Amino acid sequence: MIGKEEFWDDVKNELSKTMQTISYEIWIEKLEPVCFVDSTFVLAANTAMAKKTIDRSYLDQIREVVNSLDSFVTDVEIIVKDQEGEYLEKQSVSLPDKGLIVDEKYSHKNKGEKASPFLEKYTFETFVQGKSNEYALAAAKTVAENPGGKYNPLFIYSGVGLGKTHLLHAIGNYLRKKSPKTKVVYANCETMINELISVIRGGNNEDSNRFREKYRNIDVLLIDDIQFIIGKESSQLEFFNTFETLFQLNKQIVISSDKPPRDMPELDDRYRTRFSSGLLVDIQPPDYETSMAILNNFKEKESIQVDEEVLRFIATNIRSSVRELEGAFKKVQYFSTLSHQKITLELAENALKDMIKPDSAREITVEYIIDIVTDHFQLSSDAIVSKKRQKTIAYPRQICMYLCKELTDLSTTEIGEKIGGRDHSTVIHGCAKIEELINTDPTVKKMIDILIKKINP
Repeated sequence: MIGKEEFWDDVKNELSKTMQTISYEIWIEKLEPVCFVDSTFVLAANTAMAKKTIDRSYLDQIREVVNSLDSFVTDVEIIVKDQEGEYLEKQSVSLPDKGLIVDEKYSHKNKGEKASPFLEKYTFETFVQGKSNEYALAAAKTVAENPGGKYNPLFIYSGVGLGKTHLLHAIGNYLRKKSPKTKVVYANCETMINELISVIRGGNNEDSNRFREKYRNIDVLLIDDIQFIIGKESSQLEFFNTFETLFQLNKQIVISSDKPPRDMPELDDRYRTRFSSGLLVDIQPPDYETSMAILNNFKEKESIQVDEEVLRFIATNIRSSVRELEGAFKKVQYFSTLSHQKITLELAENALKDMIKPDSAREITVEYIIDIVTDHFQLSSDAIVSKKRQKTIAYPRQICMYLCKELTDLSTTEIGEKIGGRDHSTVIHGCAKIEELINTDPTVKKMIDILIKKINP
């Protein structure tokens, strides 16, 4: 059994990896673990104001980490220190051992309902689709609708914070709702390895049988962060045996990783081959349009007033991951709350100055320019590279050509190739047309200046 202090140390360690240092030190570091009450982890804040801020801005993030470390702890509650007494009277002795041997009170919700290991907020409906993730989303939906069918195994890979875990939980939530009799197990690979190590150290056949029963007598296995298995020979062997058992029985396997199998040289060839035998899909960092959609989702969820120019500023400058986007958005919120000021572009610039390096060179690509221009004209990027010649599309397309010529080192031939495979003479004509308008129409000049500032602040 694991105690509250040790568990809280694990949670803090994970939170410190993803949160801004100032936020972590002000709000998380000062929280104290109180107790477990059934499947709820209770934490105490120093003041009512601190509790209110944490509930509003950080509770979901804490709950996500807690649940990822132990799926049987389904909730987190923040209290004020003077409430500790009443909670200590209701406390459970300690947290069950990370899913290996689970006390009955943790394995069920009220009235006998089995606790879900899947975070409710991670569904297909809450996953923001864009060009960077549409194939991974489509594959995950196909697997959820027909486990063990077309894509088995499904291997999803991407960098940190781009939505791999979201998709795995979405599959689990979908099956739990649509097909409750389907046996689904979700596990972080590191957690699974820790369970296996405990079994090996214990040398207990009953524990070994329980471990194999948990991972093999199922219909769907969702394994997150498989890269942690690299270099752990006994764990690799046990997982491969589990994989083979499920695969031969046509049970669905979904695996996530931070890299594709071919980029895991330390992994045994037979595992690499098996992982690659199904469908491999990747998730790329969100493009500008997807970033804007994600930020608008955050805005609606938090029910706050934020001008579009603020969202554009965040989407333009924070592009590495969904997690970083959310962190930037919450940081702007925090600065607004702390200063009692309305969220403005100036406030956002000040709040995010440590996340945005003004002196670092920005990579300006044709695709990025198209993203900015199409957002301004409320068009899709596909329209710009299409063969359509309507004025409402041709004019923004010529602006893209002009900005590409001005802001990149590409030749007119290269620009034309990237904008729908057009001839260099078409690019020259488009650039000349925009130059003429800039010299004769002040409104066009002002618009071009605004676009250039957005592309290269």
